[in-house]
Amino acid sequence: MQSLDDDQAVETVSIPLAGKTSIADHMVIASGRSTRQVASMAVKLAEKIKAECGRSPRIEGLPAADWVLIDAGDVIVHLFRPEVRSFYNLERMWAFGDAPAPVAGAAPEQA
Repeated sequence: MQSLDDDQAVETVSIPLAGKTSIADHMVIASGRSTRQVASMAVKLAEKIKAECGRSPRIEGLPAADWVLIDAGDVIVHLFRPEVRSFYNLERMWAFGDAPAPVAGAAPEQA
């Protein structure tokens, strides 16, 4: 979280996943203002993880840098450009019971 804050990530959130899934204990989602910033944040974070934890995280999506996924084992980090983050809306997907459920049979504006 500190590394992303130092790199001026926007709207950084941490979602606890322990007990909800076995893929990781935490998911961090943050945005960068451009593909260049997203790529830079991803590279710096991966280097910091390697230096502090002694293992190289797996990185997906770095060439395009619209959505970069960093798998650091117990923590998964998603870095997005704002438009891509809005489109996929991972926060809502992983909210599970935290978001209100739509009412069955109701029109969208009534749900």
